[in-house]
Amino acid sequence: MTARLTAILGFAMVSRMPDRLVAFYTGLGFAAGEPQPIPIAEMALLGLHGRGLRRTFTIGDQRLALDCFDEQGRPYPWGVTGADSRFQHLALVTDDAAVAWSHASALGATAISVAGPVTLPASSGSVTAIKFRDPEGHPLELLQFPRGSRGDGCGLLGIDHSAISVTDVDVALNFYEALGLSARGRTLNQGSTQAALDALAGAEVDVVPLIPAISTPHLELLGYRTPAPRPAERLAANDVAATRIVWSADHDALLRDPDGHLHLLTTTLEGSPHG
Repeated sequence: MTARLTAILGFAMVSRMPDRLVAFYTGLGFAAGEPQPIPIAEMALLGLHGRGLRRTFTIGDQRLALDCFDEQGRPYPWGVTGADSRFQHLALVTDDAAVAWSHASALGATAISVAGPVTLPASSGSVTAIKFRDPEGHPLELLQFPRGSRGDGCGLLGIDHSAISVTDVDVALNFYEALGLSARGRTLNQGSTQAALDALAGAEVDVVPLIPAISTPHLELLGYRTPAPRPAERLAANDVAATRIVWSADHDALLRDPDGHLHLLTTTLEGSPHG
C-alpha cells in the first residue's frame, strides 16, 4: 500500500537514560507531560516486545516524545558524522543562537560544530546555526533566522525541521515525492562556515527541504558530496539512534526510507507523540 503523508505530528527519540534527558529538555524550555505507557498497537508496529514508557514534550506547536523500552537497544554509536546515513538531527529555532548554545552547554550538551554558532552565507539562507548533541548523543541544531524573517520571540521557539542524511539524494527525493512531499529551494551548502558547522573538512552538502501539505515542521534531506556519504547498518526501533518522525497518514505503519530512517505513520493511534 502506498502511503500519503500530510503533516508531521511530532518526533520520537529513544532513550536509555530518560531522567537525564527530561532534565535537559525541560531546561532548554520544553514543557514535559506525565509518563504514559506506549500503546500495545504501536509497540507491535515497532516490532518490540515488553513495555514502553513515553514522556511527551511540547514547545510552541511542536511535540517531541522521549521513549524508553524494557527491551533496550544499542546506545548512540560513537563517531557518527553528518555524512553517515544514520545521522538525523532536530533543528530548534531560537532568537539568539549564542545564548541558547551557552545554555544548552551548561545543561550537558556537547558540540559538533567546531567554532560555536556560525552564520551561513546568503546562498544558504543567512541563518546562524550550531550543531551539537544532547547528553545521550542525539544530534540537534540551533537555528537563528535573520531578524524579521520568521517572527521574533524569546528563547527557544520551536522545532523547524528534522534533517536526515542520505546516500543518494535523487533516490531519496523520488521516494518522498511518491509519498506526497514537495521539494522546495534545493541548495548546495559549502565553504568554511559549512565545514565549521559540520566539523567536516571541505564539507559540500545538497540540502533539499521537503514540505508536506501542512508545512510546519518539515523534513530536509542532506546529501553529502564531500566527504562521501557512508551507508549505515540497519537500526532497530529501540536503538538510541532510531529517531522517528510521526506523520499524519492514510494508514498506520512503520516505514523505512531507502537509507533506513524510521517514520511512524498514524491515523488514530492513541498515545502517539502527537496525542
